[in-house]
Amino acid sequence: MREVYFDNAATTRVRPEVVELMNKVMLEDYGNPSSRHVFGMRAEQYLKTAAEQIAACLKVKPAEIVFNSGGTEGNNTALIGTALARKAYGKHIISTNIEHAAVYKPLEFLESLGYEITIVGVDRQGQIDREALRAAIRPDTILVSTMWVNNEMGAVEDIAGIGAMIKEINPKTYFHTDAIQAFGKLTLRPKDAKVDMLTVSSHKIHGPKGVGFMYIRDGVRLNPLIYGGGQQKDRRSGTQDVPGIAGMGLAAEMYRREHDAIEAGMLAIKDRLIGRLEAMEGVTVNSLRGSLSAPHVVSASFAGVRAEVLLHALEEKGIYVSSGSACSSNHPAISGTLQAIGVPKDLLDSTLRFSFGIYNVPEEADYTADRLEELLPVLRRFRRY
Repeated sequence: MREVYFDNAATTRVRPEVVELMNKVMLEDYGNPSSRHVFGMRAEQYLKTAAEQIAACLKVKPAEIVFNSGGTEGNNTALIGTALARKAYGKHIISTNIEHAAVYKPLEFLESLGYEITIVGVDRQGQIDREALRAAIRPDTILVSTMWVNNEMGAVEDIAGIGAMIKEINPKTYFHTDAIQAFGKLTLRPKDAKVDMLTVSSHKIHGPKGVGFMYIRDGVRLNPLIYGGGQQKDRRSGTQDVPGIAGMGLAAEMYRREHDAIEAGMLAIKDRLIGRLEAMEGVTVNSLRGSLSAPHVVSASFAGVRAEVLLHALEEKGIYVSSGSACSSNHPAISGTLQAIGVPKDLLDSTLRFSFGIYNVPEEADYTADRLEELLPVLRRFRRY
């Protein structure tokens, strides 16, 4: 049976070149980067190389890259670290109603500590309400946090426009963006976009799990969440995961070199799948074509079929997709993103996400669409009323 892995927004298969490099680091160059002998210096060089590779992707300084355990830690650090460092300036933070749990959960925590959180809405295409955001920024606003690409339906926010607006109204307000679904898919220039902090996770770009990084602009005041040996200039203590960081750096470098081909390949799959879905009865595509939507995500709602039922029916055909954010799978609930963009109530529990990576090909879109055309009439026949 053919297998189609269309759940790359959840995680990706690690590139063989990355695995090979990580094996070398673990088996040969396994020193602690803080040690002052040759094994430590070899390990430290991998960290320097990875910082240079990542910085080249973003056109920033290697010294502005801080390694961590991934996107959740990065988002927590940006939000809680800013709140702790800047409480003397104010206790007001702005975010949106389509953020990942790794953003809205820390915001709930900060709210319990007395911080004031303003949540801004989005339109049907997932675009942030700019006028509402403009009206929400105040002299005591210490942080605005918005995702660059939505993880469920792929909306691409105008981060450069938002950044310029924030700095025009209050230059002292920090701007953080969760770029976990954007890095490796779009060309990101955080300095041009007036971004102060940016969060990325390795396993979304065919790198290893359990490692990620933050871009933290020079001059940003941010309290660390992890204290200890003072590694990374006290910004994040703890012995660095050298194999994981080396692998992430290589994955980032390969994405940078192959970016145009990767984006074109994903767009070809996306356009073909959307075309087939739009031709099916009772199917609503929630993701857009073009620059307002990322090249690797398609969200679609299937009237008359529960998402979980359809997901497992596709799984039996060797097709692996998601019914929402994989990170929320332990706490299933109706998607806040789908509600925010106005998906009708009867379709909220009938929506799947298809997401692509470098190992997918356009023919897999046709295979998936063919199986959907077979399954949907059968599943709708047994719909529970």
